[in-house]
Amino acid sequence: MIAVGISSSGKNLPQPDVPDAIKAPAGEQIVLQVHAIGSQIYVCKAGADGKFSWTLKAPEAELHDQQGAVVGHHYAGPAWKLNDGSEVTGKAVGRVDSPDADSIPWLLVSVTAHSGDGALSHVTSIQRIHTKGGQPPAGGCDESKQGGEVKSSYSADYYFYAPGGLGGSSR
Repeated sequence: MIAVGISSSGKNLPQPDVPDAIKAPAGEQIVLQVHAIGSQIYVCKAGADGKFSWTLKAPEAELHDQQGAVVGHHYAGPAWKLNDGSEVTGKAVGRVDSPDADSIPWLLVSVTAHSGDGALSHVTSIQRIHTKGGQPPAGGCDESKQGGEVKSSYSADYYFYAPGGLGGSSR
């Protein structure tokens, strides 16, 4: 059971102060907040212009509650799966640069698919904020490194929103 950070009404979790480009849609309330610790995985490949660069392959992170317990995982999709069996995938719909220039951007993600029954069952939006790290390497990607992968450590806070305070399952 995931109880910490989940509120059926969302009233116990204040919405973070974020730029308009990544604000959750009107009428949505926070139902879960977690802290992610992991890596952004990049692969070296040629772009349409033939130039090589590090391209995001996938995130790989553990999701922690406020006490530090692992309550789920974040991985390619992008997808988030909690230990209660609920899972969402989404697509970024808003992006702003992190206030920390060495960190990956802050995002607003719109949920595109659900599975399982639990805290994420009614989630429609996700914010990624307070990012630290996760940027691709500054160089070192050329034809000789094609297909090579690197992991860049990062952390971030994820806020999960549902319409009108529809909360997660209390099971």
